[in-house]
Amino acid sequence: MTALPANFNPANLKVVTAAQMTALEQESERQGTSTDTLMEKAGLAVAEYARQRLGSVAGLRAVILVGPGNNGADGLVVARHLQRWGAEVTACLLTSRPDVDAKLEMAREYGVSILKLSESPDLDSLNQLLGRSQLVIDAILGTGRSRPLQGVVREALLRTAAVRVQGQAPLLLALDLPTGLDADKGSVDDATPIMDATLALGFPKAGLLAFPGAERVGELVTLDIGMPDGMGQDGVSLELLTPDWVGSKLPPRSLDSHKGTYGHLLVVAGSRNYVGAACLVARAAHRSGVGLVTLATPESVYPIVASQLTETVHLPLPEDGEGRVHPDAAQVIGEVLTRYDAVAVGSGLGQSENVSNFVESLLLAGHSPGLPVLVDADGLNSLSQLREWWRRQSGPMVLTPHPGEMATLTGLSTAEVQRDRVAVAREWAARWQTVTVLKGAFTAVAEPVSAPADGDERDGMVRLSPFANPGLASGGTGDVLTGVIGSLMAQGMDPFDAASCGVYLHGRAAEMITKRQGPTGLLASEVAEALPLAFKELRAA
Repeated sequence: MTALPANFNPANLKVVTAAQMTALEQESERQGTSTDTLMEKAGLAVAEYARQRLGSVAGLRAVILVGPGNNGADGLVVARHLQRWGAEVTACLLTSRPDVDAKLEMAREYGVSILKLSESPDLDSLNQLLGRSQLVIDAILGTGRSRPLQGVVREALLRTAAVRVQGQAPLLLALDLPTGLDADKGSVDDATPIMDATLALGFPKAGLLAFPGAERVGELVTLDIGMPDGMGQDGVSLELLTPDWVGSKLPPRSLDSHKGTYGHLLVVAGSRNYVGAACLVARAAHRSGVGLVTLATPESVYPIVASQLTETVHLPLPEDGEGRVHPDAAQVIGEVLTRYDAVAVGSGLGQSENVSNFVESLLLAGHSPGLPVLVDADGLNSLSQLREWWRRQSGPMVLTPHPGEMATLTGLSTAEVQRDRVAVAREWAARWQTVTVLKGAFTAVAEPVSAPADGDERDGMVRLSPFANPGLASGGTGDVLTGVIGSLMAQGMDPFDAASCGVYLHGRAAEMITKRQGPTGLLASEVAEALPLAFKELRAA
């Protein structure tokens, strides 16, 4: 085992709004790091990324699309460094620049060609430049500009996109965020091209992790621009999960351990029509390191799952005439609950009055006092039918709805849920006092924060997954996530951390597979089988 430095304190990456970024820059100035210093470091960092990505820039032709404000000034710094390193750089000014423009004059002094399209919009010359260039950098509009796009800016972006469609493929980078993408909400202009990469300066902006704009971002890379240490750690309540942070939170695996060391998870899942869901939850829990898994399923399902899961302990439950769990099963489980460290309920239970009565009795009538409980799938559908169910929960709870289930739980439409996923997850986590995992691309994990006694309210923290993988849009992948989070809770992790780490591990395991075989045809069982490799990678991070 490698010893970590005494001061090793990994953190997730803060994600900011435009207003928060402006406040951070102002605070940086107060602490002695000027905006000009940040601009110089940002431009150098972007230029270095481009040089590293391309291998060399000597002799390379590059176009920098320059706008009116600081984003354009950053682009002019990039142009200067690329020219200094031997590139042939043209800065295309698509709008007017300040009368006194030190960054423009410095770029000109270093030999950067300046094309003022704002004064003489000769877009045929831009076409020629784009067609013969190996690198194009969008440094037009930053976080402070309103949309929609128009005029020369819009036409320049349309022509940039057209060059790429025609088969000529210069590397296209966005400086801080693609022009036309709203920094806060992720709405995007139809003229905005799809980037190869977006280089977020200091912190990623919230809109880069929201759809539809996220489709245009390409690879999201965050660059250090020299802001003072600790900047942004207070007052920013949105984070992007990082491998270092997740790896630091995982339960240790001691040489002097046994199965009891790593907890016992009870999985309540499955019905006659949904046998596979129960198997996937249990298998994923095993693959996530829990010491023991007991799978409680209806009596007729038990022999099927027992033949598939040789490592699992089984608890047959009373069932109704449709092969779903009977309400009396809550009493059966309640008599043995002291054996377990966490419970995962809901996958594949089916929907009926009996199932709803069972869920109410198990979760809200004191049968699971104090145990951390994860509720998914049909467990969520049952909760949605119970008036003010959250006032009767008896212990910490994690909910893992997909957008449709979140809509059912909240009374919102699915479109309303998706319109501002972070705000919805945060609001309802606080209202329900449950950790809420809103699944989907960039899954949002919201902590349950209640108002403190002094009335000084704060927003609950929301942690975002960095993964948006269409391979996960297949049946059973949510059951695998249930198994991962349940396993981590049974191993003693705090529910919010367990949900956050589980979401990252699940996404990383899926990414490992899709990088090898593509996003089509990914099976949930493959994600479960890849989990040990994801754990191994993160423990080594």
